Amino acid sequence: MRDRNKLSDRQRNILKYMENYLDSHGFPPTIREIGEATGIASTSVVNYNLNKLVAAGYLERSSRMSRGIRLVKNQPKSKVINLHPSSNIARVPVVGQIVASAPVPIPEDMGQYYDDDNMLDVTPSMLNGADPAQVFALRVKGDSMIDAMIQDGDIVIFRKQVTANDGDMVAVWLDERGETTLKYFHPEGQRIRLQPAHPTMQPIYVNAEHCAVQGRVLSVIRPSV
Repeated sequence: MRDRNKLSDRQRNILKYMENYLDSHGFPPTIREIGEATGIASTSVVNYNLNKLVAAGYLERSSRMSRGIRLVKNQPKSKVINLHPSSNIARVPVVGQIVASAPVPIPEDMGQYYDDDNMLDVTPSMLNGADPAQVFALRVKGDSMIDAMIQDGDIVIFRKQVTANDGDMVAVWLDERGETTLKYFHPEGQRIRLQPAHPTMQPIYVNAEHCAVQGRVLSVIRPSV
């Protein structure tokens, strides 16, 4: 029987959180979730303590997936229980930030690179039938879509596509401005009206040839506070 008193307070807190999370969800938490739940801001510090728990025999880890943490429990005949990520979880990259206000410049390398910490685990129902390989997510900055129940800090999930129907909520790239934005899409002849969902904000009008649709909104996640 292992002695938890030999663990640090952080390690005991991590282990307790993982046990409760596994009991509730049936699959392990991500490193980011562990850090948020235990008050550790740095993912590298979470990693360090997880490795200490592995070395102490409390956990097993897989480097191939963000939820590849397995809890080792004491059982008769040294039985090890491995809890694997649910097969009903889809992984979506959070590739950057989208502005839901007056457009402002975004980094040129948005979406070109993302690591395991920037992968979001979602249920297939949130993809509305879309192929996970054709889905990406962006964090919202601004409040111009607040009447559409999208607020600053939310994560919006998109299906990659280059066309949109009248009234679709889309991410669009405005090449003349070097900006991206989240708005309702309304074609009006040779121009596009990008309509906010805010009572005091005015629409943006751009020439159709300078407005490139990047994706259509599938669903929205509001991170827990």
